Formats: sequence, structure tokens, C-alpha cells
Amino acid sequence: MKRVHVLVAGRVQGVWYRASAARKASELGLTGWVRNLPDGRVELVAEGDAESVDALLVWCRRGPPLARVTGLDVREMAVTGEFTEFAVLRDV
Repeated sequence: MKRVHVLVAGRVQGVWYRASAARKASELGLTGWVRNLPDGRVELVAEGDAESVDALLVWCRRGPPLARVTGLDVREMAVTGEFTEFAVLRDV
């Protein structure tokens, strides 16, 4: 099991990044959440099978078709098992 906290920079708001990330994470069987930040970045926390988390990180570097990812800050965290699904949260 693996848990990551990710900050995604670039043109990632207003391009369906959150919805697409949530759909991809759910397809991979991951739990967690994604939200927009006031500074234009997207923040997400994902937890699950290490291989699936790594697959989501590969997707995050590209994002949906209209996104232009310029940076990805990934930090591994302790697995908590606190989530039951992958959700899109309200903006901060």
C-alpha cells in the first residue's frame, strides 16, 4: 500500500483536471481526494496499491488533453485507510 500527497502546477484548472483525475483514480481502485488551490495548482491525496498509485502519478504528469502540467511535487505519506472513495472536493 502507498499514499501520496501531490501538488500539480501548470494549466490545470478549468481544463477538467480534477474530474479526470478522480475518474482515473477510481478506475485504478484508489481512494482519496482532489481539489483546486487558490494559487492555480491542483492538490490531491491518493491511497491504494503501490502499482496503482504509481500509475496515477504517471497520468498526473500528463493530465487530461487540455491541461499543460509544468510541475509535480510528490510526497509519500503514511497509509491511513481513512478514505472509502476518491472524491472531488470544493476549492480551498
